[in-house]
Amino acid sequence: MINYEIRNRTAIITLNRPEKRNALNSELVTLIKEKISDAEGDDSVKSIILTGEGKAFCAGADLEYLNQIRNNSVIENEKDSQSLAEMYLKIYKCSKPTIASVNGAAIAGGCGLASVCDFIIANPLESKFGYSEVKIGFVPAIVSIFLIKRIGEGKAKQLMLTGDIIDGKSAYEIGLVNYLSENVFDDALKLAEKLNSNSSESIMMTKQLIHLISTMNVEDAVNYCLRINVLSRSTKDFEEGINKFLNK
Repeated sequence: MINYEIRNRTAIITLNRPEKRNALNSELVTLIKEKISDAEGDDSVKSIILTGEGKAFCAGADLEYLNQIRNNSVIENEKDSQSLAEMYLKIYKCSKPTIASVNGAAIAGGCGLASVCDFIIANPLESKFGYSEVKIGFVPAIVSIFLIKRIGEGKAKQLMLTGDIIDGKSAYEIGLVNYLSENVFDDALKLAEKLNSNSSESIMMTKQLIHLISTMNVEDAVNYCLRINVLSRSTKDFEEGINKFLNK
């Protein structure tokens, strides 16, 4: 269900259910969590690319999974939803930069999977994004949190209430996608290479800073950033970086 490899300090996690358009089920959700943990815990890895085999990135939940959910008890659905939320949070809070390489459909939960990554690279016409849950009486509940943080309430309403499917170019125009590319995987590798040249400590602290200060008032945010500023000056990466800069 998943292919995992490390290439030039970048972990590549490939959803490998092309016959199901890489659709999610409980087993795949568990495997994604495991592979993200493996990559985050591996000191040789500095960045992570998430992509899909074949013509889709991830087309949301598969039909068997949806049928199972329909017949689950409340307790079973709560447990399943918890696992799904853990997957999204694990990617969102990952200390290493994450890149979604979107070559095709990223729909519903699959769109959520892309949105929790730090960067989304998408084909302008072949990639598709959307939250189609309202069309089947479902609610894009967990994924909505990350979409609103990424593009704002107004544009999130536009996507989630209409259920419209948009292409990569339109997703780029509303701020969902970071970069457009005709060769998304190659450009994801190039972006990873650029990120890998930066300080891992700085990236980790900067990601934490961005996530935390958005929930703070201005005074608390400034005080927190002051402490991070002081802390960053005592790191080995800062010392080596300054020495390298001064000795150019």
